[in-house]
Amino acid sequence: MIDKPLLAAVVTLLTFSLMMSYSLSTYTVIHFHYTDFHFFIRQSIAVFIALITMTIISKMDPDKWLVPISMTLFVTFFLLMIAMQFLPSSLVKEVGGAKRWIHMGPISIAPVEFFKIGFVFFLSWSLVRKFKSKGKMSFMEEIRAFSPYVVLFMFIVVLIAIFQKDLGQVVVLGGTLVILFLLVGSSYKFFLTLVAGAFGAFVALIFAAPHRVARIKSWWSTVQDNILALLPFEGVQNLRVDAAKEPYQISNSLNAIHNGGYLGQGLGNGQFKLGYLSEVHTDFILAGVSEEFGFLGLAFVTFTILFIIYRIFKIASKVSEPIYYLFCVGMGLLIAFAFVLNAYGISGITPIKGIAVPFLSYGGSHILAAGLAIGMVLMISKKVPRDAQGRML
Repeated sequence: MIDKPLLAAVVTLLTFSLMMSYSLSTYTVIHFHYTDFHFFIRQSIAVFIALITMTIISKMDPDKWLVPISMTLFVTFFLLMIAMQFLPSSLVKEVGGAKRWIHMGPISIAPVEFFKIGFVFFLSWSLVRKFKSKGKMSFMEEIRAFSPYVVLFMFIVVLIAIFQKDLGQVVVLGGTLVILFLLVGSSYKFFLTLVAGAFGAFVALIFAAPHRVARIKSWWSTVQDNILALLPFEGVQNLRVDAAKEPYQISNSLNAIHNGGYLGQGLGNGQFKLGYLSEVHTDFILAGVSEEFGFLGLAFVTFTILFIIYRIFKIASKVSEPIYYLFCVGMGLLIAFAFVLNAYGISGITPIKGIAVPFLSYGGSHILAAGLAIGMVLMISKKVPRDAQGRML
């Protein structure tokens, strides 16, 4: 029996995404002269295919199908991310120096969304095989044992953060990687060393790209007064900057959230979606939800996401196969990190990362990938022992 509460929560968010893709795309529809239902229809197709895929995969036997499906995702989309750099512009259009999507007629695919699933499974499969029989290791032994994964991840960083200019996805994958290392037995010393190294690399990637430096300055200009006020030292005032451009996206996002209040302006009555927030139905969908449904709407989305993560972690805790355990934990972490990065970005706590809200933002690739991932978790959930009423034991 699959985990029905998890399925119900995912279907709820996907259904809500259809409603918001219609309501929040008003300005884009008018600006580009699309039909009123342009984004609703495209999102409906993606959601329908995602649900069909989720249903079909959930009925499969994980012992037979999980490895081939996951490894196919890992290898296929890893090679696609490499090949994207050499494909003609008719297939891969460069936007702002980044190549993130493969265009085939009306269809656009973001390989990184599917690669994340395969990468997490590859890590789970490989780490369990390598460390299942290992005892306690010295620090140097840990470095030797984990270094192949670190090297692979550095190559992935080049593909995603440099060629695709998508640092948000690197943060999500990196956070998942280090926690999976910790779960398979790495010491806290190695864990902290890895985190420190990752932080250094993260800072280096920021300063290596002028657009990221500008984004950091733009974000800092919005929070510097509150932070520097807490530090009554004359020297730290040198950290104050005057942003060249007003961070209007964050300002308008915060204004949209404030305008929503507790109960919201009502479905379709949001004002900041009318050209003040660009593509609000994608990366800034939480701000749009907050304005039209208020704090209650945002709380509904947040608690539904948290419930999905909770059910995935609970499935992980109940399965006996270590690979299944790590994979489910990894899927839960991908969802959690993506949601936190997006929520922090639109509220001005951190710089904007341009990452989608799982199950909610408009976009075919991430919706299909989410359906695929949940289908695989539901497939694994059939291995969880249950009582006669279907409750987990």
